[in-house]
Amino acid sequence: MTLTEDKIIELLKEVKDPEIPVISLVDLGVITGIEIENDHVTVNMTPTFIGCPAMDYMKQDVVDVLNKNGIDNHTVNLNLKTTWSSDLISDEGKKALKKFGLAPPPVHNNVIEDLDIIEHAECPNCDSTNTTLKSPFGPTLCRSLHHCNNCGEAFESFKPI
Repeated sequence: MTLTEDKIIELLKEVKDPEIPVISLVDLGVITGIEIENDHVTVNMTPTFIGCPAMDYMKQDVVDVLNKNGIDNHTVNLNLKTTWSSDLISDEGKKALKKFGLAPPPVHNNVIEDLDIIEHAECPNCDSTNTTLKSPFGPTLCRSLHHCNNCGEAFESFKPI
């Protein structure tokens, strides 16, 4: 197999976020770089949050997928020099989040002036923006809790970061 960045990205789409198993690390934007030199592959990963408890699992899953596909000469780095942003989530990833019942984060182009940006998340059930923030603290650091005033459903939103 000829190793290309596109081929590695395609393989890594198999690696799902352990907390949100419908989205790949590629679509989540956690895979922030792939380098291929001769037959050595380096994969750079940027955590959504510093100290994310799932990063060790994600890193091991990347190693396992590379090994499973015969790519034994590799390095997987956790990149803490680059800050992850929810703007890195692909359109495919946002669709997967919504289908899973999580409101995708709005695009903010790395400009978050106040917390109003999380106040009115779009309901993933009925697409209404007539929603109420119940708590900026969800089950994980990257989620907030909301209620839809139209359909009456409670839902979580992936925070814009």
